[in-house]
Amino acid sequence: MTPPSSAADLPATLPVFPLGGAILLPRALLPLNIFEPRYLAMVRDAMAGDRIIGIVQPRGDWRGERPDLFGIGGVGRITQFSETGDGRFLIALTGLMRFRVRAELSVTTPYRQVQPDYADFAADWSPPAPLAATARAALEDTLRSYLDNQGLSADWEAISSADDESLVNTLATVCPFDSVERQALVEAPTLAARTATLTTLMTFAQGPEDSVTLQ
Repeated sequence: MTPPSSAADLPATLPVFPLGGAILLPRALLPLNIFEPRYLAMVRDAMAGDRIIGIVQPRGDWRGERPDLFGIGGVGRITQFSETGDGRFLIALTGLMRFRVRAELSVTTPYRQVQPDYADFAADWSPPAPLAATARAALEDTLRSYLDNQGLSADWEAISSADDESLVNTLATVCPFDSVERQALVEAPTLAARTATLTTLMTFAQGPEDSVTLQ
């Protein structure tokens, strides 16, 4: 099926994968290892149709059977798919735009579905304007301090060569922020606002000592 060319091509009913700590931003790539039966069914159905899936974080105790959902998530298209010998699906979603959860639907599928509202995020469909040089410099300076203070590592050649949106998307995905902090990044209205939020989070974060590698 032809990929959507505008928000008007996106579905009015959206299957959603509630996944704590995972966010999908426009033009970002999110790899997923699918093994639960209900999400295997969701991917099968998506692959037989438009390949469109929504990613939205659950609120609070996300380990429950039907956790409450945050109000804003990201919609993406399956752009990579493979099946393992033990029945898992390895997929990657490419982010298209964000959506607001207008209502959750009563459905017979094992996975959840919502009525999405894309109206507030029309600007997501087009690449954003470049960051101001001062904002980019502040982000890189803060990142360097953040990594040094927490014993993390990064590929500085990759950082220097990355475009603004790719860098911000990667940091938003790989840095060890909690779900509420990641949600703040999802809900930031523009790339400039997301960069400011990211810079603030890195300034105050006291995350675990681990390794972050930017490719």
